[in-house]
Amino acid sequence: MTLTELRYIVTLAQEQHFGHAAERCFVSQPTLSIAVKKLEEELGVALFERSKNAVRVTPVGEKVVRQAQTVLEQAEAVKELAREGKDQLASPLRIGAIYTIGPYLFPQLIPQIQRLAPDMPLYIEENFTDNLRTKIRNGELDAIIIALPFHEADVLTRPLYDEPFLMVMPKGHELAQQDEIDSHQMNEIRMLLLGEGHCFRDQVLEACPTLNQSFHDQHTVTEGSSLETIRMMVASGLGTSVLPLSAIDNHPTSDLIEIRPFKQPQPTRTVAVAWRASFPRPQAIDVLVEAINHCQVKAGSDAQH
Repeated sequence: MTLTELRYIVTLAQEQHFGHAAERCFVSQPTLSIAVKKLEEELGVALFERSKNAVRVTPVGEKVVRQAQTVLEQAEAVKELAREGKDQLASPLRIGAIYTIGPYLFPQLIPQIQRLAPDMPLYIEENFTDNLRTKIRNGELDAIIIALPFHEADVLTRPLYDEPFLMVMPKGHELAQQDEIDSHQMNEIRMLLLGEGHCFRDQVLEACPTLNQSFHDQHTVTEGSSLETIRMMVASGLGTSVLPLSAIDNHPTSDLIEIRPFKQPQPTRTVAVAWRASFPRPQAIDVLVEAINHCQVKAGSDAQH
């Protein structure tokens, strides 16, 4: 049994396709197939079910693959410790963020990281929370930036900042006459929300019970594909919406929309960073947190509108 063989079965379990797994491992398909078969013979169990069109992990294979992932992480930790100078900030950091955070945080985060750790380039990705959860668990990402609550075995979280939700509406909208918006008023107006899969949509519905009822009645809600799309539709006069503070400031359409805070208790989300407890570069996480603390997105979380 070798680390290479363990890497093969972990990749094959993720891809569920011999050809795709071989491409990711930079080997030929026969090489990967032979190595997996050899490991199965050594262990005396079938790790995968093979058919003409699919590859599936067996129940015992799932347990073996999970343990193999742990072994690979531990082996990577050994390599990190053995590096000359043991510099935890001298290799790329792979960061993921949910779609409603990444576009507003990453442009500010990258120069801050460059300032604090110039030898640590960033691989960045935006995705849904569930996909980021899988990638942090499988070791494809080192850290993810998500909204709480977030629970995953053997994954640590650290709150970063609280971000308020604000009401946005077209210029001259009737609600703009109010200094603060009561969330119970939102059941009779046309609302724009993100589509399924976005945790921000769920947070908005949870924070506004009457809107939640309207959504299920499907009378007043239109869905958008991104916060940017929603903000532009609001500016065009299609309807109103609820956006996090970071998605509102410094945009070309800002003179076409009205922005109002909600009455207390104001709905907010807590943004946090999550990483595997076994991740061997805690200094990189510390730098990431420090960099975010210097970003305008974080600094703006306490702003008053």
